[in-house]
Amino acid sequence: MTARTALITGGTSGIGMATARTLHDRGYRVAVTGQRPESVARAREELPDDVLVLQSDVRSLAAIDELVSEVGEQFGSLTTLFLNAGVNRPMTLETWDEAGYDEVFAANTKGVFFTLVKALPLLSDGASVIVTVGIGATRALTGSSVAAGSHGAMLSMIPTLALELAPRRIRINAVSPGMTDTPMTRSSIRTSTDDVAGNLMAMAEQNPFGRLATPEDIAGTVAFLASGDAAYITGQEILVSGGAGLAI
Repeated sequence: MTARTALITGGTSGIGMATARTLHDRGYRVAVTGQRPESVARAREELPDDVLVLQSDVRSLAAIDELVSEVGEQFGSLTTLFLNAGVNRPMTLETWDEAGYDEVFAANTKGVFFTLVKALPLLSDGASVIVTVGIGATRALTGSSVAAGSHGAMLSMIPTLALELAPRRIRINAVSPGMTDTPMTRSSIRTSTDDVAGNLMAMAEQNPFGRLATPEDIAGTVAFLASGDAAYITGQEILVSGGAGLAI
């Protein structure tokens, strides 16, 4: 039986870290990446000792090459690739500039796509690829037009990628969280107000379930998509939003 191995990009906080813990608890060998040195250092302290924590910048193809080489040396192959790294720059239309636009697409579209491309030789036949998209790609959220476009571009690729990967029985699916209480969410709120707790509470009250998602809510869905229970699911998007966006 092939050992279960997972690479999680953007795995040093929030959804990525919760998924690392979940998969590790289920017997996976896990590698995670983070861009900022402080988040990498914190993850090395907080995650189990045998989780491989690597600093890598998804916006750099050279860094992706180094990452794939290191993971290949450590694990040999991958049964799960969770493409979770991304950035968000909440800005309204009139405040965007070219540098900000390019940064968002470099991380959320180009970086995700080329991590898959370069990791492809490591993927075992029958492996699972999961891409974090987010409910904002198909529902409106003021200030998130560019992030929505960058994630939406990846979402539109999923069906075609699923067909291209099908001969090797590699599955690829998108997971789209609703509003989730993560460090990135809190950081985004701070760009417009100091009342982070009040804003989180207001968003929770608007959700049909009366709460925001936790990183663990999303991690459970990712673990399902990585498992044999999802062996016949590919080319799909699963929304994990507590019913947000359903009302007309």
